[in-house]
Amino acid sequence: MSFFLHCGTSPLLVSMPHIGTAIPPELQHAYTSEALKVEDTDWHLHELYDFLPALGASVLRPHFSRYVIDLNRPPDDAPMYPGASNTELCPTHFFSGEALYRPGQAPAPEERARRRELYWQPYHAALAAELARIKARHGFALLWDAHSIRSQIPWLFEGTLPDLNIGTASGLSAHASITDAVANACKASPHITTAINGRFKGGYITRHHGQPANDVHAVQLEMCQSLYMQEVQPFAYAPDLALKIQPLLMNMVSAAINAGTSCYEK
Repeated sequence: MSFFLHCGTSPLLVSMPHIGTAIPPELQHAYTSEALKVEDTDWHLHELYDFLPALGASVLRPHFSRYVIDLNRPPDDAPMYPGASNTELCPTHFFSGEALYRPGQAPAPEERARRRELYWQPYHAALAAELARIKARHGFALLWDAHSIRSQIPWLFEGTLPDLNIGTASGLSAHASITDAVANACKASPHITTAINGRFKGGYITRHHGQPANDVHAVQLEMCQSLYMQEVQPFAYAPDLALKIQPLLMNMVSAAINAGTSCYEK
């Protein structure tokens, strides 16, 4: 199985599409030695979101690294942010812009298609099926797409990112009251910088699966890794930092659930 799915009891599904670290043994020869360290992983999100069982959340997370295939990119590999640096469906570069593969070893079109069928399609099928199950039970579904990233990556963006980057596809993927509720939760921590639909508006998962007209609402949170871990190797989890941000993170997710529920109360 290329992913783990826990089916919860609440309207919430949390997707963590970039948490995987495995690269299949038969592919490892093609990557540089540095690539095998999978530095661009969304590290430790499972530990950071350890409050999800208390919320009754469903959780979906992959086994394989984004270096194998990026589950948050469209199947046709169209750029998510035209005019900016983008990583592909089967990435060929680190976030630094350097090559992931040894010379001549980048995946050919046939290999990219194979990976899409083997890894991408099952993840999205599971995601869609779980959202449908949740909606049938609760009348709506809330998808929280959880991400993290280094706070400074010149190849992708200028300067330093805000600590918390909330994306709802410029308001198209979730009811406005859900976006407002998440943003208002952040106001209790004014020392934490926040952006709404800024550099990160939500990737393919948010844009495709977030369909408020069909009672599925999606929010992406891209958070700086400096909030809870070391941003350089060995990319260690920092429990003392995590304990400071987890209450706010739980309040944001809870606020989204409550706002979504309010939209469907009779």
